[in-house]
Amino acid sequence: MILPFVSPRPEERRTTCRDLSLEWQTHKENQRFLNPETGICTRLRIQAMHPVPNTSQVKITDTVRKIPKLTVSLFRAPPSTVAQILLWPLKFILCSIYLLFWPLDGLPGGGVYTNTYPEYLMSYWGQMWAARSHREYSIFDKLAQMSPMPTPANFPVTVKSVTHALRPRRLAIHGESGWYLCEDPDVIINYRYVAISYRQSDVFQRGFDDEGKKREEEQKKQFIESLRSTTLQCGLQAYWLDLECLGETTEEKNIDLYRMADIYRGAVFTLITLRKSDDQYSIESWRSWGGRVWTFPEAFLSRELRYRIGLDGPVTPITLHELANKAYESYSEETAIINAYGGKDRLDRLEHLTRLKAAIWRRGSAALPKAQDLEKQLPQNGQQFQHTGTANLSYPAERVYALMGFFEHRIMPSILETELQALARLSMANDSDRMAERMVSMLPQDIQPQACWYADDDQYGSQLWDIEPEVNVAGVTENGALVLDGCRATTIRWEDFPEVSFQTTESIRRTIAGRIPVTLPGWVLYAATWMPLPATVSVGTVFFACAAFLLIAAPFLTAYSISGRILATQPWFIGVKGVMSPQEAADRVYGATLSKRQRLFFTPSGSLFARPAEDDIREGLESQYDEALRQTRDDIYTLIDTFSGTMYYFAAKRPPTVCLFTGREGGLGRFVLCSENCVVNELHKETVLRMPSYIHRAMMPCDWVAIG
Repeated sequence: MILPFVSPRPEERRTTCRDLSLEWQTHKENQRFLNPETGICTRLRIQAMHPVPNTSQVKITDTVRKIPKLTVSLFRAPPSTVAQILLWPLKFILCSIYLLFWPLDGLPGGGVYTNTYPEYLMSYWGQMWAARSHREYSIFDKLAQMSPMPTPANFPVTVKSVTHALRPRRLAIHGESGWYLCEDPDVIINYRYVAISYRQSDVFQRGFDDEGKKREEEQKKQFIESLRSTTLQCGLQAYWLDLECLGETTEEKNIDLYRMADIYRGAVFTLITLRKSDDQYSIESWRSWGGRVWTFPEAFLSRELRYRIGLDGPVTPITLHELANKAYESYSEETAIINAYGGKDRLDRLEHLTRLKAAIWRRGSAALPKAQDLEKQLPQNGQQFQHTGTANLSYPAERVYALMGFFEHRIMPSILETELQALARLSMANDSDRMAERMVSMLPQDIQPQACWYADDDQYGSQLWDIEPEVNVAGVTENGALVLDGCRATTIRWEDFPEVSFQTTESIRRTIAGRIPVTLPGWVLYAATWMPLPATVSVGTVFFACAAFLLIAAPFLTAYSISGRILATQPWFIGVKGVMSPQEAADRVYGATLSKRQRLFFTPSGSLFARPAEDDIREGLESQYDEALRQTRDDIYTLIDTFSGTMYYFAAKRPPTVCLFTGREGGLGRFVLCSENCVVNELHKETVLRMPSYIHRAMMPCDWVAIG
């Protein structure tokens, strides 16, 4: 009895989930999986090399029938020790007795051979935050309708009108009566202009009291006056500066801020203004400017770059290579982008966009400081961002909106979404690039607890453009999970080793040999019937002699019937906690066959522990087994694939129960191993293995799944 003032133990806490019929069911709060045999959400029991008492871990067992197992132990190898020699007759007699009373147990095969893995039955049944198809219900679209982006009256609010522009909405122009701000499109289209790029703290300081605000206004005035003078000196009559040309109200800023990529594209050149510094080459000022989010697209989208140091410094042209040397700390990683924009080395579109994304993600903003591990941090709801100039629209997905300036198909900015939700929407809008689909197949250094599909790196050393996705993103959930369509999936068996069926060469002799022991009880029955009768005692003796002969021959006949060449093995994924050797696994998997051919091998390159051999035959080295054994951590697992006869060692926080085929890379398939969260109806990526691509044909297609 649990007292009302005593908190229940963690394993006694209860939660709810939906079953296959979408009915609610209640169960204890522990790791669970959808049983493919019953279709019921079941507590996961894990067979382990060294099971821990009072946990979900159990001893390693198998369901191989006793007669084939005894037969294999009798005839696989001759007894080599005195104890084995003494035990051999006892095993033989025991095998004969089993065949006498349970003859059907000796038939070859553990059931009907199937050439498919067990089917994964669950599907994602929830609504999506944002959907690829406009026919699907979208929570984001509903919220956007209820709380639309504030825009000026009579402004046609479309994705195109908010994110694209052929000209600035407002421009500072020098006319007959001096400088003025013009919003007349018929006038603006006649002026060539310079776009200004700067860092706010380099030209003025925010003031918080009356004196500070007065100083701020004076600094802004000096900055603007210097720009006007510089613009005229450069032979132009107009410039675009966010301090003046971005709208004053939130409604106007919403239609200005996310069209800035096209504004910088349309400028004659971009003028970079840096603060004066003590060092001779102003490297500190360059690094300060180059480390912010928005200055990166401002520079790379510009036709030409010029700079000045201080408000009265000379205007000097600068190339992208020169700018990168001065302003970018990760110059070596951005060389490919610079060469592509310089026309020297063409990049594939996806590689180009991937490198741009990585470069923008390395940069910080006022509320998202630059850090070495920033790319590995997930944005949270409510994170605040700040533009490098005066615009202070706090959109959590600012970096995605900075990146989308490089895409033709853009998305409507929204304060309602997280960075990863926005990235998923941008990927869906630009379907040919399929960035999100490719990320699903990657194995990052750190898999995040939420939105685990997101990846900036791959521990196998592959790049985003190396992955050929085999799935499509149907949408993104409110939790940031991707809803995938077109997956092939199967379940991983953890509770024990099943009796595996085999496809063998056809042989009439082996078939007859396997059927003869089934008649043993009949011979004994006939002998018992005819022996007591004096008139038929001779007949009974014949039957008895035949029964005795069969009793002795039955183990040999059974052994011969299960000794055929194995052509194919029934597909199973079998998991074990700990490190199991191929010999131990083979004894469990092939415990009902006398095939002498070794059928479990180390993977050459399928896991992080894998090590390929360097001789003529492509195979994995045994050193990966030794390396896995040396691990002192408690999260090492073994996966046996009976279909390809391959063993994998991997690390995971939780034992995965579902395997998804999501893509290809380097001549192998990418298979994502996931644990199940039945409460939120999502899968969580635990690791990624590289397996032979052909095995996906033995995996059944499944309905939508959400991986987050």
